[in-house]
Amino acid sequence: MKAAGLAAEAEKWKAKPKRRNRQWIGLAYISPWIVGFLVFQGYPFFASLYYSLTSYDLLNAPKFIGLDNYVNMFTNDATFYTSLRVTLIYTIIAVPLKLAFALLVAVILNQKIKGVNFFRTVYYLPSILGGSVAIAVLWRFLFMKEGVVNQILAFLHIPAVNWLGSQHVALFTISLLTVWQFGSSMVLFLAGLKQVPAELYEVGRVDGASRVRMFFKITLPLITPIVLFNLIMQMVGAFQEFTNAFVILPDGGPLKSTYLYGMKLYDEGFKYLKMGYASALSWVLFLIVIVFTGLVFKSSGHWTHYEDGGDRR
Repeated sequence: MKAAGLAAEAEKWKAKPKRRNRQWIGLAYISPWIVGFLVFQGYPFFASLYYSLTSYDLLNAPKFIGLDNYVNMFTNDATFYTSLRVTLIYTIIAVPLKLAFALLVAVILNQKIKGVNFFRTVYYLPSILGGSVAIAVLWRFLFMKEGVVNQILAFLHIPAVNWLGSQHVALFTISLLTVWQFGSSMVLFLAGLKQVPAELYEVGRVDGASRVRMFFKITLPLITPIVLFNLIMQMVGAFQEFTNAFVILPDGGPLKSTYLYGMKLYDEGFKYLKMGYASALSWVLFLIVIVFTGLVFKSSGHWTHYEDGGDRR
């Protein structure tokens, strides 16, 4: 018995080098990702924290100034608060509209209709094309004072709207482009709708529930985890929005009504060559995103339903 135990121990010791070799092989396979992460994400992340404590113009060596960038940001920079306010309004407008529209399209495409796969592909295309500069330029031409949209309104005998020249409408016009890029959220919603058990709808129909009632009492509660994921992802993206606003209204629109935080970051870092100050702005944005994400996660325990009944708070 003792000899058998010693033999087993010997086999374990022999197997250890083989396990180590497999571990090194695994690390070798993922080493490109590790190197890429450290070089292109890890280093810039910590370097920006250091630069945020310096005066750095990209041309000369950074000069350490402590928290002066942050003090100046909160006490002397009026455009900081303007860009922050515009970004919050943009997020409040764009994110709910995008999620609602994506869910509506997903519900429609979840029906048994002829050629549904073709329509799913077509409706996903805006998410592939929507982030490009060319589409943003096209959007600007569509919503010009004499653009296609106002021409359609004139044909319908509706007064023209100054989509890009009015401080009350310009931000909403840019938000519409974001809403148009609903494909990724739609795909996730569609996947969630496919997982809702069909027998629940059968029970609802037996009880005489309407489609609207079944949607709010059965469908929506069961896809709330997907809603949570989409909400967080779209919210993070909205806080970092830059391309659409910059291409459509590069000067920030009338009275800086479309001057998003991303545009403020770009101006400070690359227009005025204040890379240290821009790094400080980026860290403030990072903390803002963390706070809002934490609030969403904290509230999700009250409205997110999980099939296992677990509490995710």
